[in-house]
Amino acid sequence: MNGPWYVELLARNGDVLQRHCVDTLPIRIGRGYANDVILDDDYAAPSHAVVEPDADGRLVLRDLGSRNGIVVRGRRVQDVALAGDTVARIGHTALRVRAADWPVAPELVDRTFHGWEGVPPGALGLLLAGAVALLARWLADASLFEGARYAEALAAGLAVALLWGGAWACANRLFARHARLGRHLFVFGCGIAALAAYVLLGSTLAYALSAEAFTHYASHVAVVLVAGAVYFHLCTIRPQNRMRYRWICAGLAVLCSSLILAGNIQRTGRVSDELYMAVLMPPTVRVSPDHGLDEFMRGVEAMKGPLDRSRGRKPGDDDIDD
Repeated sequence: MNGPWYVELLARNGDVLQRHCVDTLPIRIGRGYANDVILDDDYAAPSHAVVEPDADGRLVLRDLGSRNGIVVRGRRVQDVALAGDTVARIGHTALRVRAADWPVAPELVDRTFHGWEGVPPGALGLLLAGAVALLARWLADASLFEGARYAEALAAGLAVALLWGGAWACANRLFARHARLGRHLFVFGCGIAALAAYVLLGSTLAYALSAEAFTHYASHVAVVLVAGAVYFHLCTIRPQNRMRYRWICAGLAVLCSSLILAGNIQRTGRVSDELYMAVLMPPTVRVSPDHGLDEFMRGVEAMKGPLDRSRGRKPGDDDIDD
């Protein structure tokens, strides 16, 4: 068995935190300074374990009588054969040992778009979030202009963007070493801008063309947009798992839409959302012809027969008081 060997200290997610190169066996591991690999771990013994070949020539990690021992796959063992991908826990430190000829994974295609990181995309994301907040305040404002209300809306929009982006940046730092706050703010800004654009476009088309489907099923569009934003957040953290994230986000979107449909049926007896126009528009936007009073009354008369039959009465019968 020829060296060198590399003792890799691992994070909880499997990323390598440190690598120690050792040219000869045995490799002594522990908290003491006389070891080949020194662990800065209060739960490791001064001389905790040793890596050495056994009688069959296999590389073995052996406990030296420590209090906390060696843990592999949740079980404490006295010794374990090291296969290169074997992860052992010494105290609170996870490690593995690999030879210099251990094969590495092939090079990944760079899809991380490093140009869209840092201050420019973050500032653009905050700008989009602030613009959407001001637009929503303007559309909902039915009284005289007051700058304080718009300042509050802007502050709330920026605060939500920073909280959302900051949470994803913390996850990015935890699972992928780098925070990439600017990218996460940009994803949030694009997502909220797409949602606002659909609300405006859908409301306009619904009002102009009497196409109520644009507002009846707006919640499902919102679910798809949120799932898309979550997908891009996850791809920012781990771009090599794109296919898995697609299935996860698609499944979450289907689940949320199903819950919305079930809630609508339970609440109103219909699968569609309640008709609600979030934006008031002038009559000039209307393209579909208006319906006059006579047409409305004819529709009411047409509804009378089915309603009477549903109540078990014959059409034309007078109401009988009890």
